[in-house]
Amino acid sequence: MLSISSGRGLHSRRNFLQIGSLALGGLSLPQLLATQALAANQKLRPVTGKSVIFLFLHGGPSQIETFDPKMNAPAENRSVTGEIATSLAGITYGSTFPQLAARAHQTSIVRSFHTGDGNHDIKPVVGKTTLGANMGSLFARVAGTNDPQTGMPLNALLFPRAVDPQAGPAVESFGKFDSTGGLGSAYSPFVPGGGGSLQKDMQLTLDPARIDDRRALLSGLDRIRRDLDARGGLTGADRFQEQALQTILGGAATAFDLAHEDAKTIAAYDTAPLVRPEQISRKWNNYPRYVDNAKTLGKLLLLARRLCEAGCGFVTVTTNFVWDMHADVNNATMQEGLQYVGRPFDHAVSAFIDDCEARGLSDDILLVATGEMGRTPRINKNGGRDHWGGLAPLLLYGGGLARGQVVGHSSRDAGQPASEPIATENLLATVMHTLLDIGQVRLMSGLPQDLLSVLTTPQPIAGLR
Repeated sequence: MLSISSGRGLHSRRNFLQIGSLALGGLSLPQLLATQALAANQKLRPVTGKSVIFLFLHGGPSQIETFDPKMNAPAENRSVTGEIATSLAGITYGSTFPQLAARAHQTSIVRSFHTGDGNHDIKPVVGKTTLGANMGSLFARVAGTNDPQTGMPLNALLFPRAVDPQAGPAVESFGKFDSTGGLGSAYSPFVPGGGGSLQKDMQLTLDPARIDDRRALLSGLDRIRRDLDARGGLTGADRFQEQALQTILGGAATAFDLAHEDAKTIAAYDTAPLVRPEQISRKWNNYPRYVDNAKTLGKLLLLARRLCEAGCGFVTVTTNFVWDMHADVNNATMQEGLQYVGRPFDHAVSAFIDDCEARGLSDDILLVATGEMGRTPRINKNGGRDHWGGLAPLLLYGGGLARGQVVGHSSRDAGQPASEPIATENLLATVMHTLLDIGQVRLMSGLPQDLLSVLTTPQPIAGLR
Protein backbone atom coordinates (compact mmCIF):
# COMPACT_ATOMS: atom_id res chain seq x y z
CA MET A 1 0.00 0.00 0.00
CA LEU A 2 1.22 3.53 -0.76
CA SER A 3 -0.04 6.14 1.69
CA ILE A 4 0.56 9.84 2.15
CA SER A 5 -0.12 11.26 5.59
CA SER A 6 0.39 14.51 7.42
CA GLY A 7 2.21 12.79 10.28
CA ARG A 8 -0.50 13.75 12.76
CA GLY A 9 -1.54 10.26 13.75
CA LEU A 10 -3.48 7.32 12.47
CA HIS A 11 -6.77 9.17 12.02
CA SER A 12 -5.35 12.18 10.12
CA ARG A 13 -7.47 13.25 7.16
CA ARG A 14 -4.67 12.38 4.75
CA ASN A 15 -4.20 8.87 6.09
CA PHE A 16 -7.17 7.76 4.00
CA LEU A 17 -4.89 7.84 0.99
CA GLN A 18 -3.83 4.20 0.82
CA ILE A 19 -3.91 3.09 -2.76
CA GLY A 20 -2.68 -0.19 -4.09
CA SER A 21 -1.50 -3.48 -2.72
CA LEU A 22 2.14 -4.46 -2.90
CA ALA A 23 3.89 -7.67 -2.02
CA LEU A 24 7.54 -8.62 -2.25
CA GLY A 25 8.30 -9.06 -5.91
CA GLY A 26 5.10 -7.21 -6.86
CA LEU A 27 4.63 -4.07 -8.91
CA SER A 28 4.53 -0.52 -7.61
CA LEU A 29 1.79 1.94 -8.56
CA PRO A 30 4.01 3.61 -11.20
CA GLN A 31 4.64 0.22 -12.78
CA LEU A 32 0.96 -0.61 -12.78
CA LEU A 33 0.34 2.66 -14.59
CA ALA A 34 3.05 1.75 -17.05
CA THR A 35 1.29 -1.54 -17.69
CA GLN A 36 -1.96 0.33 -18.24
CA ALA A 37 -0.32 2.72 -20.71
CA LEU A 38 0.93 -0.25 -22.70
CA ALA A 39 -2.59 -1.66 -22.82
CA ALA A 40 -3.99 1.71 -23.90
CA ASN A 41 -1.49 1.88 -26.77
CA GLN A 42 -2.83 -1.41 -28.10
CA LYS A 43 -5.89 0.60 -29.24
CA LEU A 44 -8.17 -2.34 -28.43
CA ARG A 45 -9.77 -2.01 -25.00
CA PRO A 46 -12.98 -4.02 -25.27
CA VAL A 47 -14.68 -2.41 -22.28
CA THR A 48 -18.31 -1.35 -22.04
CA GLY A 49 -17.66 1.44 -19.55
CA LYS A 50 -19.79 -0.28 -16.91
CA SER A 51 -18.69 -1.42 -13.45
CA VAL A 52 -19.46 -4.37 -11.19
CA ILE A 53 -19.59 -4.48 -7.40
CA PHE A 54 -19.40 -8.04 -6.08
CA LEU A 55 -20.75 -8.13 -2.53
CA PHE A 56 -19.49 -11.44 -1.19
CA LEU A 57 -21.64 -12.77 1.67
CA HIS A 58 -18.89 -14.67 3.45
CA GLY A 59 -19.98 -17.77 5.37
CA GLY A 60 -22.88 -18.98 3.26
CA PRO A 61 -26.27 -17.21 3.59
CA SER A 62 -29.47 -19.22 3.75
CA GLN A 63 -31.45 -19.34 0.52
CA ILE A 64 -34.63 -19.88 2.57
CA GLU A 65 -34.47 -17.01 5.08
CA THR A 66 -33.39 -14.58 2.34
CA PHE A 67 -35.35 -14.84 -0.92
CA ASP A 68 -37.13 -18.24 -0.97
CA PRO A 69 -39.05 -18.66 2.33
CA LYS A 70 -41.00 -21.86 1.48
CA MET A 71 -43.74 -21.21 4.02
CA ASN A 72 -45.81 -24.08 2.60
CA ALA A 73 -43.05 -26.58 3.38
CA PRO A 74 -42.91 -28.60 6.63
CA ALA A 75 -41.96 -26.66 9.75
CA GLU A 76 -38.40 -28.01 9.78
CA ASN A 77 -37.81 -26.59 6.28
CA ARG A 78 -39.67 -23.29 6.09
CA SER A 79 -38.17 -19.92 6.98
CA VAL A 80 -37.73 -19.50 10.72
CA THR A 81 -38.18 -15.74 10.27
CA GLY A 82 -41.44 -16.04 8.35
CA GLU A 83 -42.04 -14.16 5.11
CA ILE A 84 -42.92 -10.70 3.87
CA ALA A 85 -44.70 -9.66 0.69
CA THR A 86 -42.61 -7.91 -1.97
CA SER A 87 -43.44 -5.36 -4.65
CA LEU A 88 -43.76 -8.31 -7.07
CA ALA A 89 -47.14 -10.02 -7.01
CA GLY A 90 -46.98 -13.47 -5.41
CA ILE A 91 -43.28 -13.22 -4.46
CA THR A 92 -42.19 -13.16 -0.82
CA TYR A 93 -38.85 -12.75 0.95
CA GLY A 94 -37.76 -13.64 4.46
CA SER A 95 -39.16 -11.09 6.88
CA THR A 96 -35.71 -9.73 7.80
CA PHE A 97 -35.61 -7.89 4.46
CA PRO A 98 -38.54 -5.43 4.34
CA GLN A 99 -36.63 -2.71 2.49
CA LEU A 100 -35.42 -5.05 -0.23
CA ALA A 101 -38.90 -6.54 -0.47
CA ALA A 102 -40.23 -3.07 -1.25
CA ARG A 103 -37.61 -2.76 -4.02
CA ALA A 104 -38.00 -6.24 -5.51
CA HIS A 105 -39.24 -4.69 -8.77
CA GLN A 106 -35.83 -2.99 -9.12
CA THR A 107 -33.74 -6.12 -8.54
CA SER A 108 -33.67 -9.70 -9.76
CA ILE A 109 -33.17 -12.86 -7.74
CA VAL A 110 -32.14 -16.34 -8.85
CA ARG A 111 -33.79 -19.24 -7.04
CA SER A 112 -31.97 -21.97 -8.96
CA PHE A 113 -28.38 -20.85 -8.32
CA HIS A 114 -26.01 -23.49 -6.95
CA THR A 115 -22.33 -23.22 -6.16
CA GLY A 116 -21.63 -26.96 -6.36
CA ASP A 117 -20.46 -27.83 -2.85
CA GLY A 118 -20.83 -26.82 0.77
CA ASN A 119 -17.19 -25.96 1.40
CA HIS A 120 -16.14 -22.78 3.15
CA ASP A 121 -14.06 -20.98 0.53
CA ILE A 122 -14.54 -17.85 -1.55
CA LYS A 123 -16.17 -19.20 -4.67
CA PRO A 124 -17.58 -17.84 -6.92
CA VAL A 125 -15.53 -14.62 -6.68
CA VAL A 126 -12.30 -16.68 -6.55
CA GLY A 127 -12.36 -20.35 -7.46
CA LYS A 128 -12.02 -22.96 -10.18
CA THR A 129 -14.45 -21.09 -12.41
CA THR A 130 -12.21 -18.01 -12.30
CA LEU A 131 -8.91 -19.91 -12.79
CA GLY A 132 -8.05 -19.30 -9.14
CA ALA A 133 -8.05 -15.53 -9.67
CA ASN A 134 -10.29 -12.79 -8.37
CA MET A 135 -12.98 -12.03 -10.97
CA GLY A 136 -11.65 -8.49 -11.11
CA SER A 137 -8.20 -9.78 -12.00
CA LEU A 138 -9.63 -11.56 -15.03
CA PHE A 139 -11.17 -8.25 -16.08
CA ALA A 140 -7.94 -6.33 -15.46
CA ARG A 141 -5.96 -8.82 -17.56
CA VAL A 142 -8.12 -7.83 -20.53
CA ALA A 143 -8.85 -4.17 -19.81
CA GLY A 144 -5.60 -3.09 -18.13
CA THR A 145 -4.80 -2.29 -14.54
CA ASN A 146 -5.73 1.40 -14.41
CA ASP A 147 -8.12 3.76 -16.13
CA PRO A 148 -6.02 5.54 -18.78
CA GLN A 149 -7.66 8.91 -18.11
CA THR A 150 -7.94 9.05 -14.32
CA GLY A 151 -5.35 6.50 -13.20
CA MET A 152 -8.02 4.85 -11.03
CA PRO A 153 -7.29 1.15 -10.46
CA LEU A 154 -9.72 -0.97 -12.46
CA ASN A 155 -9.79 -3.72 -9.82
CA ALA A 156 -10.27 -2.99 -6.11
CA LEU A 157 -10.92 -5.00 -2.96
CA LEU A 158 -12.65 -3.53 0.10
CA PHE A 159 -12.41 -5.07 3.55
CA PRO A 160 -13.92 -3.43 6.67
CA ARG A 161 -10.65 -1.62 7.43
CA ALA A 162 -11.08 0.37 4.22
CA VAL A 163 -13.64 2.48 6.10
CA ASP A 164 -12.83 1.70 9.75
CA PRO A 165 -9.19 1.30 10.87
CA GLN A 166 -10.42 -0.29 14.11
CA ALA A 167 -12.25 -3.14 12.38
CA GLY A 168 -10.94 -6.67 12.71
CA PRO A 169 -8.47 -8.10 10.19
CA ALA A 170 -9.71 -9.65 6.98
CA VAL A 171 -10.64 -13.32 7.25
CA GLU A 172 -8.67 -15.07 4.51
CA SER A 173 -8.25 -18.51 6.05
CA PHE A 174 -10.68 -19.89 3.47
CA GLY A 175 -9.02 -18.23 0.46
CA LYS A 176 -7.19 -15.12 -0.69
CA PHE A 177 -9.48 -12.51 -2.20
CA ASP A 178 -6.51 -10.87 -3.92
CA SER A 179 -5.39 -14.05 -5.68
CA THR A 180 -4.50 -13.65 -9.35
CA GLY A 181 -4.10 -17.34 -10.17
CA GLY A 182 -1.47 -17.55 -12.89
CA LEU A 183 -2.11 -14.04 -14.24
CA GLY A 184 0.68 -12.34 -12.29
CA SER A 185 0.82 -9.83 -9.44
CA ALA A 186 0.27 -6.83 -11.73
CA TYR A 187 -3.42 -7.74 -11.85
CA SER A 188 -3.93 -8.05 -8.09
CA PRO A 189 -6.75 -5.90 -6.66
CA PHE A 190 -5.93 -2.61 -4.98
CA VAL A 191 -6.70 -2.87 -1.26
CA PRO A 192 -7.19 0.51 0.46
CA GLY A 193 -6.63 0.24 4.19
CA GLY A 194 -5.77 -3.41 3.83
CA GLY A 195 -2.39 -3.57 5.49
CA GLY A 196 0.21 -5.88 4.03
CA SER A 197 3.82 -6.78 4.64
CA LEU A 198 5.22 -3.63 3.06
CA GLN A 199 2.62 -1.10 4.15
CA LYS A 200 4.90 0.55 6.70
CA ASP A 201 7.64 0.82 4.09
CA MET A 202 5.18 2.52 1.73
CA GLN A 203 4.27 5.44 3.99
CA LEU A 204 5.25 8.92 2.91
CA THR A 205 4.81 11.47 5.74
CA LEU A 206 4.79 15.16 4.85
CA ASP A 207 3.86 18.37 6.60
CA PRO A 208 0.66 19.79 5.07
CA ALA A 209 2.49 23.01 4.30
CA ARG A 210 4.80 21.06 1.99
CA ILE A 211 2.15 18.95 0.28
CA ASP A 212 2.47 21.05 -2.88
CA ASP A 213 6.27 20.81 -2.82
CA ARG A 214 6.74 18.61 -5.88
CA ARG A 215 10.43 18.07 -5.18
CA ALA A 216 9.74 16.79 -1.67
CA LEU A 217 7.03 14.47 -2.93
CA LEU A 218 9.14 13.01 -5.70
CA SER A 219 12.02 12.62 -3.27
CA GLY A 220 9.74 10.62 -1.01
CA LEU A 221 8.66 8.42 -3.89
CA ASP A 222 12.31 7.88 -4.77
CA ARG A 223 12.94 6.75 -1.20
CA ILE A 224 10.14 4.20 -1.52
CA ARG A 225 11.59 3.02 -4.82
CA ARG A 226 15.03 2.54 -3.26
CA ASP A 227 13.50 0.56 -0.39
CA LEU A 228 11.80 -1.73 -2.90
CA ASP A 229 15.01 -2.12 -4.89
CA ALA A 230 16.83 -3.20 -1.76
CA ARG A 231 14.13 -5.83 -1.17
CA GLY A 232 14.24 -7.13 -4.71
CA GLY A 233 11.12 -5.28 -5.89
CA LEU A 234 10.72 -3.81 -9.36
CA THR A 235 11.25 -0.13 -10.16
CA GLY A 236 9.19 2.28 -12.25
CA ALA A 237 10.20 4.92 -14.76
CA ASP A 238 10.28 8.59 -13.76
CA ARG A 239 7.33 9.47 -16.00
CA PHE A 240 5.17 6.96 -14.22
CA GLN A 241 6.33 8.16 -10.83
CA GLU A 242 4.94 11.56 -11.75
CA GLN A 243 1.75 9.96 -13.02
CA ALA A 244 1.42 8.01 -9.78
CA LEU A 245 1.83 11.24 -7.84
CA GLN A 246 -0.87 12.92 -9.89
CA THR A 247 -3.18 9.99 -9.30
CA ILE A 248 -2.59 10.08 -5.55
CA LEU A 249 -3.07 13.83 -5.16
CA GLY A 250 -5.53 14.30 -7.99
CA GLY A 251 -9.23 13.73 -8.52
CA ALA A 252 -9.07 9.94 -8.55
CA ALA A 253 -7.61 9.85 -5.06
CA THR A 254 -10.55 11.69 -3.51
CA ALA A 255 -12.78 8.74 -4.41
CA PHE A 256 -11.16 6.82 -1.53
CA ASP A 257 -12.15 9.46 1.04
CA LEU A 258 -15.75 9.39 2.29
CA ALA A 259 -15.18 12.85 3.77
CA HIS A 260 -15.81 14.15 0.25
CA GLU A 261 -19.29 12.61 0.25
CA ASP A 262 -22.44 14.50 1.20
CA ALA A 263 -23.23 14.04 4.89
CA LYS A 264 -26.84 13.11 4.15
CA THR A 265 -25.71 10.35 1.81
CA ILE A 266 -23.30 8.97 4.40
CA ALA A 267 -26.09 8.94 6.95
CA ALA A 268 -28.42 7.15 4.52
CA TYR A 269 -25.89 4.33 4.09
CA ASP A 270 -24.92 4.08 7.76
CA THR A 271 -25.62 0.62 9.17
CA ALA A 272 -23.73 1.05 12.45
CA PRO A 273 -26.80 1.94 14.55
CA LEU A 274 -28.55 -1.30 13.58
CA VAL A 275 -26.35 -3.61 15.69
CA ARG A 276 -24.43 -2.66 18.80
CA PRO A 277 -22.11 -4.87 20.90
CA GLU A 278 -24.37 -4.79 23.95
CA GLN A 279 -27.24 -6.17 21.86
CA ILE A 280 -25.37 -9.32 20.88
CA SER A 281 -25.38 -12.52 22.92
CA ARG A 282 -21.78 -12.97 24.07
CA LYS A 283 -21.97 -16.76 23.90
CA TRP A 284 -21.24 -16.64 20.16
CA ASN A 285 -17.48 -16.53 19.58
CA ASN A 286 -17.94 -14.74 16.27
CA TYR A 287 -19.91 -11.83 17.69
CA PRO A 288 -17.12 -9.22 17.04
CA ARG A 289 -17.50 -9.94 13.32
CA TYR A 290 -21.20 -9.20 13.54
CA VAL A 291 -20.36 -5.77 14.93
CA ASP A 292 -17.76 -5.12 12.20
CA ASN A 293 -20.33 -6.11 9.60
CA ALA A 294 -22.89 -3.65 10.95
CA LYS A 295 -20.37 -0.85 11.41
CA THR A 296 -18.88 -1.04 7.94
CA LEU A 297 -21.21 -2.64 5.40
CA GLY A 298 -23.11 0.49 4.39
CA LYS A 299 -20.01 2.64 4.11
CA LEU A 300 -18.21 -0.07 2.13
CA LEU A 301 -20.98 -0.02 -0.47
CA LEU A 302 -20.86 3.77 -0.55
CA LEU A 303 -17.09 3.65 -1.06
CA ALA A 304 -17.53 1.06 -3.80
CA ARG A 305 -20.00 3.34 -5.59
CA ARG A 306 -17.54 6.22 -5.38
CA LEU A 307 -14.75 4.09 -6.85
CA CYS A 308 -16.96 3.01 -9.73
CA GLU A 309 -17.93 6.60 -10.47
CA ALA A 310 -14.21 7.46 -10.60
CA GLY A 311 -13.49 4.74 -13.17
CA CYS A 312 -12.95 1.50 -11.23
CA GLY A 313 -14.34 -1.46 -13.15
CA PHE A 314 -14.62 -4.21 -10.54
CA VAL A 315 -14.90 -3.87 -6.76
CA THR A 316 -15.00 -6.84 -4.40
CA VAL A 317 -16.69 -6.04 -1.07
CA THR A 318 -16.73 -8.38 1.92
CA THR A 319 -17.32 -7.86 5.63
CA ASN A 320 -15.70 -11.11 6.71
CA PHE A 321 -17.06 -14.43 7.86
CA VAL A 322 -20.52 -13.60 9.24
CA TRP A 323 -23.21 -15.61 7.42
CA ASP A 324 -22.28 -18.97 9.00
CA MET A 325 -25.27 -19.74 11.25
CA HIS A 326 -24.88 -23.24 12.70
CA ALA A 327 -26.19 -22.26 16.15
CA ASP A 328 -23.06 -23.61 17.81
CA VAL A 329 -20.32 -22.23 20.05
CA ASN A 330 -19.08 -19.93 17.29
CA ASN A 331 -22.22 -18.89 15.44
CA ALA A 332 -25.71 -17.64 16.18
CA THR A 333 -29.00 -19.30 15.32
CA MET A 334 -30.76 -18.38 12.09
CA GLN A 335 -33.31 -16.31 13.99
CA GLU A 336 -30.78 -14.34 16.00
CA GLY A 337 -28.01 -14.20 13.40
CA LEU A 338 -30.20 -12.59 10.77
CA GLN A 339 -30.85 -9.71 13.16
CA TYR A 340 -27.10 -9.08 13.30
CA VAL A 341 -26.32 -9.71 9.64
CA GLY A 342 -29.53 -9.57 7.61
CA ARG A 343 -30.77 -6.22 8.87
CA PRO A 344 -27.56 -4.34 7.89
CA PHE A 345 -27.60 -6.11 4.52
CA ASP A 346 -31.22 -5.09 3.91
CA HIS A 347 -30.47 -1.48 4.81
CA ALA A 348 -27.15 -1.13 2.98
CA VAL A 349 -28.24 -2.68 -0.32
CA SER A 350 -31.49 -0.70 -0.27
CA ALA A 351 -29.55 2.53 0.32
CA PHE A 352 -27.25 1.62 -2.56
CA ILE A 353 -30.23 1.04 -4.87
CA ASP A 354 -31.83 4.35 -3.93
CA ASP A 355 -28.52 6.17 -4.36
CA CYS A 356 -27.85 4.71 -7.81
CA GLU A 357 -31.40 5.44 -8.93
CA ALA A 358 -31.08 9.06 -7.81
CA ARG A 359 -27.72 9.45 -9.55
CA GLY A 360 -28.79 7.78 -12.79
CA LEU A 361 -26.30 4.94 -12.30
CA SER A 362 -28.69 1.99 -12.51
CA ASP A 363 -27.45 1.01 -15.98
CA ASP A 364 -23.80 1.77 -15.23
CA ILE A 365 -23.15 -0.30 -12.09
CA LEU A 366 -24.10 -3.94 -11.56
CA LEU A 367 -24.36 -5.13 -7.95
CA VAL A 368 -24.02 -8.88 -7.36
CA ALA A 369 -24.71 -10.31 -3.89
CA THR A 370 -24.11 -13.98 -3.10
CA GLY A 371 -21.91 -16.28 -1.02
CA GLU A 372 -19.96 -19.50 -1.38
CA MET A 373 -22.96 -21.74 -0.67
CA GLY A 374 -26.40 -21.88 0.93
CA ARG A 375 -27.69 -23.63 4.04
CA THR A 376 -29.32 -27.01 4.66
CA PRO A 377 -33.04 -27.25 3.87
CA ARG A 378 -33.68 -28.75 7.29
CA ILE A 379 -33.11 -26.65 10.39
CA ASN A 380 -30.81 -28.35 12.90
CA LYS A 381 -31.72 -29.20 16.50
CA ASN A 382 -30.19 -25.96 17.81
CA GLY A 383 -32.04 -23.66 15.42
CA GLY A 384 -29.28 -23.24 12.86
CA ARG A 385 -28.65 -24.43 9.34
CA ASP A 386 -25.49 -26.18 8.17
CA HIS A 387 -23.44 -26.12 4.97
CA TRP A 388 -25.23 -26.81 1.70
CA GLY A 389 -24.02 -26.62 -1.90
CA GLY A 390 -27.29 -27.49 -3.60
CA LEU A 391 -28.70 -23.95 -3.65
CA ALA A 392 -27.51 -20.47 -2.71
CA PRO A 393 -29.22 -17.08 -2.78
CA LEU A 394 -28.27 -14.67 -5.57
CA LEU A 395 -29.43 -11.08 -5.95
CA LEU A 396 -28.56 -8.73 -8.81
CA TYR A 397 -29.28 -5.06 -9.35
CA GLY A 398 -28.44 -2.65 -12.15
CA GLY A 399 -25.90 -2.96 -14.94
CA GLY A 400 -28.64 -2.67 -17.55
CA LEU A 401 -29.97 -6.13 -16.68
CA ALA A 402 -33.68 -6.93 -16.55
CA ARG A 403 -35.47 -5.84 -13.38
CA GLY A 404 -38.12 -7.50 -11.29
CA GLN A 405 -37.19 -11.01 -12.41
CA VAL A 406 -37.33 -14.24 -10.44
CA VAL A 407 -35.11 -16.64 -12.34
CA GLY A 408 -35.76 -20.34 -11.86
CA HIS A 409 -37.37 -22.11 -8.95
CA SER A 410 -36.33 -24.57 -6.29
CA SER A 411 -37.59 -27.89 -5.00
CA ARG A 412 -40.29 -27.92 -2.31
CA ASP A 413 -37.70 -27.93 0.48
CA ALA A 414 -35.41 -25.37 -1.24
CA GLY A 415 -32.68 -27.99 -1.41
CA GLN A 416 -32.14 -28.29 -5.16
CA PRO A 417 -32.97 -26.44 -8.38
CA ALA A 418 -36.32 -27.57 -9.79
CA SER A 419 -35.61 -25.72 -13.04
CA GLU A 420 -32.50 -25.30 -15.17
CA PRO A 421 -29.61 -24.90 -12.68
CA ILE A 422 -27.67 -21.65 -12.75
CA ALA A 423 -24.00 -22.31 -12.04
CA THR A 424 -21.03 -20.14 -11.08
CA GLU A 425 -19.83 -20.03 -14.68
CA ASN A 426 -23.16 -18.48 -15.70
CA LEU A 427 -22.70 -15.80 -13.06
CA LEU A 428 -19.14 -15.18 -14.26
CA ALA A 429 -20.43 -14.83 -17.83
CA THR A 430 -23.10 -12.35 -16.68
CA VAL A 431 -20.44 -10.25 -14.98
CA MET A 432 -18.01 -10.33 -17.90
CA HIS A 433 -20.68 -9.58 -20.50
CA THR A 434 -21.52 -6.53 -18.40
CA LEU A 435 -17.91 -5.34 -18.27
CA LEU A 436 -16.56 -6.40 -21.67
CA ASP A 437 -17.49 -6.57 -25.31
CA ILE A 438 -17.01 -10.32 -25.60
CA GLY A 439 -16.97 -10.16 -29.41
CA GLN A 440 -13.93 -7.88 -29.25
CA VAL A 441 -12.33 -10.05 -26.57
CA ARG A 442 -12.42 -12.98 -29.02
CA LEU A 443 -10.39 -10.88 -31.47
CA MET A 444 -7.68 -9.92 -29.00
CA SER A 445 -4.25 -11.42 -29.39
CA GLY A 446 -1.97 -12.41 -26.56
CA LEU A 447 -4.60 -13.61 -24.10
CA PRO A 448 -3.95 -17.00 -22.48
CA GLN A 449 -6.17 -19.67 -23.98
CA ASP A 450 -7.65 -20.72 -20.63
CA LEU A 451 -8.56 -17.11 -19.87
CA LEU A 452 -10.13 -16.66 -23.29
CA SER A 453 -12.14 -19.83 -22.76
CA VAL A 454 -13.63 -18.87 -19.36
CA LEU A 455 -14.49 -15.40 -20.64
CA THR A 456 -16.14 -16.39 -23.90
CA THR A 457 -17.56 -19.92 -23.52
CA PRO A 458 -20.14 -19.84 -20.65
CA GLN A 459 -23.55 -18.30 -21.22
CA PRO A 460 -24.92 -15.45 -19.07
CA ILE A 461 -27.91 -16.10 -16.84
CA ALA A 462 -30.92 -16.46 -19.12
CA GLY A 463 -33.72 -13.99 -18.57
CA LEU A 464 -31.55 -11.14 -17.31
CA ARG A 465 -30.18 -9.71 -20.55
